[in-house]
Amino acid sequence: MEESNGIITEEEENATEINEIEQSKVRLMRAFVEREDPSVKEVDDLMIRRFLRARELDIEKASTLFLKYLSWRRSIIPNGFISPSEIPNELAQNKMFMQGVDKQNRPIVVVFGARHKPYKGGLEEFKRFVAYTLERICARMPAGQEKFVSIADLEGWGYTNSDIRGYLAALSILQDCFPERLGKLFIVHVPYIFMTAWKVVYPFIDSKTKKKIIFVENKKLRSTLRGDIDESQLPDVYGGKLSLVPIQDD
Repeated sequence: MEESNGIITEEEENATEINEIEQSKVRLMRAFVEREDPSVKEVDDLMIRRFLRARELDIEKASTLFLKYLSWRRSIIPNGFISPSEIPNELAQNKMFMQGVDKQNRPIVVVFGARHKPYKGGLEEFKRFVAYTLERICARMPAGQEKFVSIADLEGWGYTNSDIRGYLAALSILQDCFPERLGKLFIVHVPYIFMTAWKVVYPFIDSKTKKKIIFVENKKLRSTLRGDIDESQLPDVYGGKLSLVPIQDD
């Protein structure tokens, strides 16, 4: 096999084969889930492919996860969107921001962990907030992009911010309802006491997500972020040129 610019490599051939396998499995999965839930007709192939990839192209497992997601979405987002009026306490904490893209054109999301304070009866609102933010991130993906990058800044984090139930709920929503959306997570300004909470959460993180998480040393913060993000796109709080915009204002 040859192209005008030379020989097609074995790696390229393999990539083509994988692509064809994926396309075939997307068609098979679509046929199956559409029989179970006709609303799937409104879903694009990229979403089905993300669920397939999250389950190593296992159609049965991916279909189960996808149908569970559709049920979850109807229960938590019954109107098709979440209004800011449904999450006033979460938005008031002013903890989630979005600005710029990394060198792979993935949107950048910044969350300040010390601004999150769990409150009595607030878990359901927090779940809605997580869904709201992920929906807004996905709606602002540049054309051809499916993933985002996040910086979790834990400066000032203490036990009053610790919210294991909230963290596990957010993790579940990210992994099960928005699979293959997270490109990379930088965890920065990590206080030692955070590791107590991290040890509880870590076993619930799937292997694919674990590979995307990077704990950044303070002394390497700027150089690590600049490795992935151009100065013109980096938030100003990390020495870049862009000011952060609250997620609800973006």
